[in-house]
Amino acid sequence: MLKNPIPKVTNQLQHRAIGIINGKFAPLSSKQLNRGFLIDNKDEKIETVVLGKALSLLKKHIDLKKSYYWIVYPKNKNTQNLHLQVAGIWDPYRLNDFPYDSLKTNFSKLLEELDLRDNYFSVRGELVFVNTQKKEIVIKICPDIHSKNLKNKNFKLIIKGELSLELLHSFVSLDINRDGNSLKLINYEVIEKNLSKNN
Repeated sequence: MLKNPIPKVTNQLQHRAIGIINGKFAPLSSKQLNRGFLIDNKDEKIETVVLGKALSLLKKHIDLKKSYYWIVYPKNKNTQNLHLQVAGIWDPYRLNDFPYDSLKTNFSKLLEELDLRDNYFSVRGELVFVNTQKKEIVIKICPDIHSKNLKNKNFKLIIKGELSLELLHSFVSLDINRDGNSLKLINYEVIEKNLSKNN
């Protein structure tokens, strides 16, 4: 069974911001492997931190000279400075017990089978701000309340794109494409309108 790097949601109002990027990881130094840059196939650099569970994978399995598909959480303070947290590495053969079949070694084809592609992000949360002049929207993401890790506090993502002001405070599911250090809206779906009125 091919493991989906971006799992299907288990709950209609499940918040998340997760994506997949193909590239090489360049650590700041050999002593500090958890910080560095993800360099995509256009040689664009994105500031990156490797989270705990991915760090052991990185140390054991990753050849820093090669490109991999990285499963990442995006963070940003504006549309020009994307910051990534690596949560895992998607390698269907070595890390996911996928039967090795030489006909299917094309990872981008495998991704297409899962309705995914390089630089795709799934963002789900509350639309809290719309800037019609700059064509930017802000989505507030509240990670799982049951998570024991208190670092997972609410955060906001700034995305290039246009949504109607009427959708403010609605829960939306967005398909996002990364373009350089920016996140751009491709498609959206309104899951629930006006959350604040219901609370």
